[in-house]
Amino acid sequence: MQLNEIISFFEEWAPPVLQENYDNSGLLVGNSTGEVTGVLFCLDCTEAIVDEALRKGCNLIVAHHPIVFSGLKRLTGSNYIERTVMSAIKKDVAIYAIHTNLDNIRTGVNAKIAQRLGLTQTSILAPKAGLLLQLQVYVPTSSADVVREAMFAAGAGQIGRYDECSFETQGLGTFKAGIGANPSVGEHNVRHTEAEVCLSVVLPEYLKNSVLKAVQGVHPYEEVAYQITKLENVWQDVGSGMVGDLISPLDFNDFLQLVKANLNVPVVRYTHPVRTQIQRVAICGGSGSFLLEHAKRSKADVYITADYKYHQFFDADGQISIVDIGHFESEQFTIELLGERFRQKFPTFASHLTEIVTNPVHYM
Repeated sequence: MQLNEIISFFEEWAPPVLQENYDNSGLLVGNSTGEVTGVLFCLDCTEAIVDEALRKGCNLIVAHHPIVFSGLKRLTGSNYIERTVMSAIKKDVAIYAIHTNLDNIRTGVNAKIAQRLGLTQTSILAPKAGLLLQLQVYVPTSSADVVREAMFAAGAGQIGRYDECSFETQGLGTFKAGIGANPSVGEHNVRHTEAEVCLSVVLPEYLKNSVLKAVQGVHPYEEVAYQITKLENVWQDVGSGMVGDLISPLDFNDFLQLVKANLNVPVVRYTHPVRTQIQRVAICGGSGSFLLEHAKRSKADVYITADYKYHQFFDADGQISIVDIGHFESEQFTIELLGERFRQKFPTFASHLTEIVTNPVHYM
């Protein structure tokens, strides 16, 4: 299988355009047209991970964290980043990173944490706005269903947990075909009136070209009349963090034991419990202090994340309990998530989860 086929699979699931502007997800090392012998999934790519990939017959590493994050100006082997990249190049191992774009989708990193904790009724904690478009296409009534199906097949018409959403208004369209035109209905230089409908759908901005191509492929008119409007609507399926509910409330101490057991966490740092019974839980894998106010507004009893500094714990301010479980600990099951998703699509292709714990932090 070629690498670009694997890349297409991951980028259909977690489109790169959904990564944060500071991020560096995507193919970092390797040729996208190269043949892949096997895939190794990991959280962090290191020299040891490259060696493990070779031992397992893999020439592709899919990591959550990009080994090249802020750019490299030289490759001299002066630090672990340069050494890892040099090793991968020398040994012909490709490296692909799927980072904040995986954080920002409903079925990504935070969904896996929520699953491990047994949360139900989950939703994005801080959904993003300004990423959606409204497309209105004018089409003869007789072709409306065909055009609508083409838009749906290309990814338009999804709103939250509903798909195939559209709105239709009826009317009359007029046009006069000029010299050189090839009208499907009507005559040259004669104004024609046609019963038409305006089909309206919502779509992610990154799908605009593919949806328009799908429309133009089935629309009967030589010139397709359409208009696109950028929406400020919040996109409930894309954003940071997640919030959900435990099936039954737990005492605070019992909840912490659940967190330690289900997330394989040796130590937690936490603020004073605001409520003795915990049911609504906000989460963010990795560094999540920026979402604290969203967690408060969600009415969560606790907020689970990582990388809190001493003074930031005061920001709980008696409104919520902060539970810091560590960066690696909060994202370690992303490796499992990547492997599961890949094997659903390619069940017979060689893939492995790393056996190396790359957490640089140790406890005693």
